[in-house]
Amino acid sequence: MSMGIHAGQPGSDAACFDWNEVRFVLAIARAGSMVDASTVLGVDQTTVSRRLRGLEQALGTPLFERHRGRMRPTGAGLQVIEHGSRIEREMVAIHHVVADTDAQVRGVTRVTAVDTLVTHYLSGLVGPARCALPTLSIELIATNHNLDLARREADIAIRLARPTEGDLVARRLGELGMGVFGRADRVGDSLCFDPEIPWLTYDRDMMSLPEMAWLAQRIRPSAVVFRSNCIDALARAAVDGVGLVVLPRVVGAAHPALRCMPFAVPGRDIWMVIARELRELPRVRVLADWLVQRFAADDLWLRDGLRR
Repeated sequence: MSMGIHAGQPGSDAACFDWNEVRFVLAIARAGSMVDASTVLGVDQTTVSRRLRGLEQALGTPLFERHRGRMRPTGAGLQVIEHGSRIEREMVAIHHVVADTDAQVRGVTRVTAVDTLVTHYLSGLVGPARCALPTLSIELIATNHNLDLARREADIAIRLARPTEGDLVARRLGELGMGVFGRADRVGDSLCFDPEIPWLTYDRDMMSLPEMAWLAQRIRPSAVVFRSNCIDALARAAVDGVGLVVLPRVVGAAHPALRCMPFAVPGRDIWMVIARELRELPRVRVLADWLVQRFAADDLWLRDGLRR
């Protein structure tokens, strides 16, 4: 009857032998003889025999038996080979991760986000990213539609809502603050909405967004005089004095002519989303880690439109 290897058996303490000796067991099993194993390992047959004997003594059980001139694993030997092969695969994987990190970081990493974040924040990180990660090539894709990360349409997505479907890993990066903005020389200090003031809003397809739902509860539909799906177009109309508008604070801060009024508009959570299978890919991981640090450093700017 074959013997299993159990930690509770005498002589089976894993600390009693060098795991490097498992390499000799794998070589013998694959080559079928000590002579051939010695050739593969680049050592003499005596060394192979001595290392095998030492491991068998440490484990308290034979790992091979001779059969018609060949080395055939015992039941215990098969267990060592199974676990040893797994260790070998892990060691090879670790080696490749370490050795290939620089090479993999040289690849192209695609980042997608809504146009507002690309234009008013992420594009400003390109220079610092080049300094921090000089071997990495970054592509920024501005779109208000969610690209399919599972189909590799992008590697990293920066979104304003946490995904609810797909095998994705999401991490909250902070908050995109919102405010009511109007041309400074045309707005007062009122804490109430003036029913006579015209408003600028997102187009009808975007009216379900939290900031638009907040506004819809406070103004009449007839007060809306201009709609657009382009944040910068709305900001420009506000600068021209056409009306009031809800904008991300980083957008409003980019226009000195605009004043942020004292209304508490709900902000939007910012999420970084990555396909689970890509999260440990070095070129993706290093950029994702760097983005986490940058968003944390710029939280005041993103939330309140204020520089530190």
